[in-house]
Amino acid sequence: PALRLITLAEDMTKFRPTEAGVDENTVRKFAQDFLDGKLKPHLMSEEIADDWDKKPVKVLVGKNFKEVAFNKDKAVFVEFYAPWCGHCKQLAPIWDELGEAYKDNDKIVIAKMDATANEVEDVKIQSFPTLKYFPAGSDKIVEYNGERTLAGFKKFLDSDGQDGASAGAAEEEDEEEEEDAEDGDQARDEL
Repeated sequence: PALRLITLAEDMTKFRPTEAGVDENTVRKFAQDFLDGKLKPHLMSEEIADDWDKKPVKVLVGKNFKEVAFNKDKAVFVEFYAPWCGHCKQLAPIWDELGEAYKDNDKIVIAKMDATANEVEDVKIQSFPTLKYFPAGSDKIVEYNGERTLAGFKKFLDSDGQDGASAGAAEEEDEEEEEDAEDGDQARDEL
């Protein structure tokens, strides 16, 4: 027997007990830990392949995602795909070309992750393929919404994730700039 708790809010989040066994005390503790916010989501991950970084397009899994995607020295552009997805299959040769184009660039990593077998806490995938950019030196995540062509991807990467970013990302950045400007006005007012 196994025990899982699944929230069906905006996204489906799964939790499992930290202790083995299914008895009354384990179930009570599990439920209370969930209610108290003490549980971490249970995230799927494949094992890290020995050759995950040997090809131009790096293969990420849940276990190496954070280390690679949030590398402070490199920008990382990730395709989250499903093996059965027709649009993903159409994108694959273009994504491979993009990997080839940037394979010698030590500041940009092109990667992919099977999002049906791997989950990451900080990234929510709503459809396939989903393309996200993780700028170097930042915790920001930029969703790509531009042309799905080699030229479109290159333009996006060469603009450090600006040209081709989803409208939401641009709006968030504008809001941050407005907040920074307001903070600056406040600082001047206080002086």
